[in-house]
Amino acid sequence: MRSDCAAPDRVEPRATDLAIFVATSGHSGMDRIIANLLPALAGQGLCIDLLRIDRHGPYLPTLPAGVREISLGAAHVDTSLPALIRYLRRARPHALLTDKYRVNRVALWASRLARSETRIVVRIGTTVSHDLAQRGGLDPWLERAWIRWLYSKADAVIVPSRGAADDLATLARLPRKRITVVPNPVVKPELAALAAAELRHPWFQDARAPVILAAGELAPRKDFATLVRAFARVRRCREARLVILGEGRKRSTLMRLAAELGVAESLDLPGFMPNPYPYMARAAVFALTSTLEGFGIVLAEALSLGTPVVATDCPSGPAEILQGGRYGRLVPIGDDAALAAALECALDAPAPRERLQRAAQPYTVAASAAAYAKVLGLIGRAPLSGSTAEYRMG
Repeated sequence: MRSDCAAPDRVEPRATDLAIFVATSGHSGMDRIIANLLPALAGQGLCIDLLRIDRHGPYLPTLPAGVREISLGAAHVDTSLPALIRYLRRARPHALLTDKYRVNRVALWASRLARSETRIVVRIGTTVSHDLAQRGGLDPWLERAWIRWLYSKADAVIVPSRGAADDLATLARLPRKRITVVPNPVVKPELAALAAAELRHPWFQDARAPVILAAGELAPRKDFATLVRAFARVRRCREARLVILGEGRKRSTLMRLAAELGVAESLDLPGFMPNPYPYMARAAVFALTSTLEGFGIVLAEALSLGTPVVATDCPSGPAEILQGGRYGRLVPIGDDAALAAALECALDAPAPRERLQRAAQPYTVAASAAAYAKVLGLIGRAPLSGSTAEYRMG
């Protein structure tokens, strides 16, 4: 990650087409979206500013030509409002793209206080009503109130699936036509090459025991506990192994559960992998067991590599990606027996690789970037030349 990025007060003037403001963990789905989307948009000749919160992602090893990093000098999204106001007044980007509740809220406030003419496009990557229902205290009520008041003031609202759009329209009391479904940028041109990288994990070299793979934060929403229980059922009937890529606070809980079920020696949690695609390409089946997904990036990635998939029918993305079960079995949330049966069917009769890859075609980076550019009002803007602009804080 670059640390030599400009502060808002030291931003050199230029005709900025797009500013992107997100604050991520560094290994989330949004990190992958930005990593795929940013080069595609910059490749169209656009000048882009990536606005940063201290110690937050996205972390990019290199910046595409035409992209510069701007540090807002804040350690938290909630304290970034003054800096964002200054940035909008000074840089005057044509459009600002933001994601998630807090960032969207700050961006909409900043736009109003700065009296900015910048086009504000907010994105929500989850099914909001289900997400808020999992929270306690006053937080769901307050977030719902903010959404209902502020989102109507955005120039556009983006979500990744039709189910998420319908849900947000109801919760935010917005006309459905105000919300645009833009597929996530998942299938990138170099995906096959990344998947072909060497994989030294010994379990993927042993054809006698097929590997079931999952990936995501080890958190309650991903419900990997149900997957471990389903895997224990599968192991009663056949040799198999389970690998879950990711980090999170549920790691020790999952290992204890596996030990209780007698499958600890067949479960591996190798942690977060910057390149998970060699694992996906070599897995016998990929499992998504979430209780909530606005889209399901890993599901589309696995399909693009021709790997059979099984998913919970959670709100709202998996059923759309799998077209109601046409390209992979859908099972009820939290039902380990149904999940085990679906996994066994996928192991016994995997769908043809080419057929699965066709299901991922709508989620190419090029198609998604074009859709984002349209919503952001960037179509037809003349490509701008200039340096990639490494600016140092003074």
